[in-house]
Amino acid sequence: MANEFTFSISTTRFDEDYAPSENSRITTNFANLARGEHRQQNLHNALTMIERRFNSLAHWDNPTQDRYGVELEIVSVELEFSTGGEDKEFPLLEVLDIQIVDRVTGARHHGIVGNNFSSYVRDYDFSVLLPATTEAAGKFTLPDEFGVLHGKLFQHFLDSAAYRERFSTSPVICISVSTSKEYQRTANHHPVLGVEYQQSDYSLTDEYFGKMGLQVRYFMPPGSVAPLAFYFRGDLLNDYSNLQLIGTISTMETFQKIYRPEIYNANAAAASTYRPTLDQQNFSSTQIAYDRVERNQLASAQGKYTAEHFITPHQDVLDRWAADYPTPVA
Repeated sequence: MANEFTFSISTTRFDEDYAPSENSRITTNFANLARGEHRQQNLHNALTMIERRFNSLAHWDNPTQDRYGVELEIVSVELEFSTGGEDKEFPLLEVLDIQIVDRVTGARHHGIVGNNFSSYVRDYDFSVLLPATTEAAGKFTLPDEFGVLHGKLFQHFLDSAAYRERFSTSPVICISVSTSKEYQRTANHHPVLGVEYQQSDYSLTDEYFGKMGLQVRYFMPPGSVAPLAFYFRGDLLNDYSNLQLIGTISTMETFQKIYRPEIYNANAAAASTYRPTLDQQNFSSTQIAYDRVERNQLASAQGKYTAEHFITPHQDVLDRWAADYPTPVA
């Protein structure tokens, strides 16, 4: 079972000169920002927002609010099957790695890996498998196998030599809260993550990440206007330093302000009982171009690509491997 396939990792610097590679998942949020007439201005503005937000949160011994620099790398993970064939290699997923530079001491701090999360197999699950099952049933229906293979592949990658040789801590994925759920503010408050919110039941995304072995907590950091969803293994509040947590908050809050300004760049902060919505108009634009419609269209195309080049040609191998692999437990 262990020799059915292996993982390899490559990295791409995400800076003002970034351009998506041919193998990059084209719905990756970074790729969306890095296309078009204003690509360099988009990238410059996004990176400037990240660094300013970082310094506003890391305010101690930082009177001029410019002590820290933030460097980002896109981590691309490729899966290679042990048997040959036209589709032997497949670009499985992409996450983001963060380096924090202290301009006063010269020290470099490794941030948290994960942050943004892009996956071809997730595109397949949400854009091909789920719609097909729902259409056949005549109502919204979750397939029995929904997210199972993806979750096992993700956990297998985290336990692989490729991951462990490069990263010493577990990943944290940070994304938007669900517009289908209601969140309640609690009395719990973390000095960096901020005030915690809770919800009565999980969203479909929460359940999907649960199959990847990840728990979820929701925090609204100081100065933020809406909670973020943090998916993690282990102990989110104690496994990472303040600077590491700030790196993830500043990076992913910036991207969410660009992707979902109705929620994360709203002109009023979330109330104690909060229901996120993309329909309200009381928000400010970041003036950074991002095409949400195109992203949704491309997700469907890439789900079909995954079916053709990954699921179908390797169905027997994947089914056999998944049947023997233990189900991740969040």
